[in-house]
Amino acid sequence: MGAQLRVYKRRIKSVTATKKITKAMEMIAASRIVKAQRQVAASTPYASELTRAVTAVATGSNTKHALTTEVENPVRVAVLLVTSDRGLAGGYSSNAIKAAGQLTDRLKAEGKDVVTYIVGRKGVAYYGFRELPVVDSWTGFTDSPTYADAKRVAGPLIEAVQRETAEGGVDELHIVFTEFVSMMTQTPVDKRLLPLSLEVTEDESETAKDKILPLFDFEPSDEAVLDALLPRYVESRIFNALLQAAASEHAARRRAMKSATDNAEELIKSLSRLANAARQAEITQEISEIVGGASALADATAGSDR
Repeated sequence: MGAQLRVYKRRIKSVTATKKITKAMEMIAASRIVKAQRQVAASTPYASELTRAVTAVATGSNTKHALTTEVENPVRVAVLLVTSDRGLAGGYSSNAIKAAGQLTDRLKAEGKDVVTYIVGRKGVAYYGFRELPVVDSWTGFTDSPTYADAKRVAGPLIEAVQRETAEGGVDELHIVFTEFVSMMTQTPVDKRLLPLSLEVTEDESETAKDKILPLFDFEPSDEAVLDALLPRYVESRIFNALLQAAASEHAARRRAMKSATDNAEELIKSLSRLANAARQAEITQEISEIVGGASALADATAGSDR
C-alpha cells in the first residue's frame, strides 16, 4: 500500500511541474498576442492602400504585365504555405497544411503544375517526411516576422513570376496562411496574389457612373511603374500574411496551453483523491494490524495466567 501512495505522489509532482510549464507558456503567448495584433493592425492599411493604388494603375494602363495580366492557359502555379517553427499550438500548422493540400489538389485538377514554397519548420518537416517536392523554404521567424523576412521570402517568388514557364517561371502565385479573426477564431485561407484580381464592387461601379474617370499619365512609362510596384505589392501582402499567421499562432498556442493547464489541474485533483484514498486505506490497515496485534497479545497473556 505504501508503494502505491509513493507512485501517486510522484505522478502528482510530475504533473504539477508540467502544469507550471504550460501555464508559463500560456502567459507568454498571451503577452505576445497583443504585440502581434498591433502589428497586424498597423500593416493592414498600408497593404490595402497599396493594393488599391496598384489596381488604379492597372486599370488605367493597357500594358500587359505579370502583375495584372491573366494567362489564358496557366501551366505552372506557385503556392506559398505559411506554418510555424514550433509546436504546442494545437492544430494551427496541420490546418494550414491541410488547406494547402486542398488548394494543390484543386489546382492540379485544373491541369496546372504546382510548385511549393514553405515558411516554418512544421511545414518543411511535413513535406520532407513525405518526400514531397519543395522549391524553397524559410524558417526561424514565424513567431515574430519582420519586413526584411517578407522581402527574403518574396524575392524568389517575384523572380519566378517574372520568368517564362519554360525557364522555370510560374503563371500564378497563391499564398496559404492562417487569418487572424479574433482571439478565439483563426481561419486557414488561400488567396491569389498574382495576377492581381481587378475587382470592382457594386458601390464603386454605381459611383463610377456618376463620375468622370481620371486619365493617368505614367512617368517614365506605365510598364516601369508596374515594375516598381510589383515587388512592393508582393512584399506587403506577404508581410501582412506573416503577421496574421504569427498572431494566429500565438492565439492557438495560448488556447492549447490553457487547455493543457486545465487538464493538468483536473489530473492533479484526480490523483490527489486517489492518493488520499490510498493513505486512508494504509492507515486503516495499520490500525487493523495494531488492534489485531493487541488482541493476540491479550489472548496470549490470558493463556499464560491460567
